[in-house]
Amino acid sequence: MQSWPAALLVQRRRGTTFKALRIAAAAWPVLALAAGQALAQQPPPETCTAISDEGLPPALAGWASRSPVTAAADVSGVGAAQLPVGRSIAAKLRPTRDVVFPVLPAQPGGSVSHSGLFELPITEAGDYQISLGGGAWIDVVSGESSIQSSRHGPGPACSSVRKTVTFPLQPGRYVVTITGAGDPELVLMASHAAP
Repeated sequence: MQSWPAALLVQRRRGTTFKALRIAAAAWPVLALAAGQALAQQPPPETCTAISDEGLPPALAGWASRSPVTAAADVSGVGAAQLPVGRSIAAKLRPTRDVVFPVLPAQPGGSVSHSGLFELPITEAGDYQISLGGGAWIDVVSGESSIQSSRHGPGPACSSVRKTVTFPLQPGRYVVTITGAGDPELVLMASHAAP
């Protein structure tokens, strides 16, 4: 693609007058202004007047019934910090400085953030989503490596589910690391991902 001055020279060589090009150049701001006004007249996206977890998709059916779980500070304690598939937990996180991660997290968070480790037992292969009720980073670890996520996005509109991240998992036990949370308490849930 040619730059604007180069295009002018090519047009001049082809016999196009500069007057026609100046008229076209002058029309762009007017057209852009008209387009901006048309967009401004469109209604704004729907905003939530209240947060409600009624009508969540089937994959999040267990979101409302939470069990309290204290996050592990290292891999040796994840057996007591279970993240069961299909039920949410009200997790009590630890100061990030107190957590020893099995693999360096992609986003470890700052010195005043909260983090924790959880064990995720998987019995059948498939895509699993981990949903959070607040801002934090999610990593799933197997052995000494992180599993690459296959999808991520926001939770359902106007619900307390803030984000979901999907991972392709095989049967086995995984360590879920939560990092960079601003609050020491966080709702999270593992479930079969919606197709």
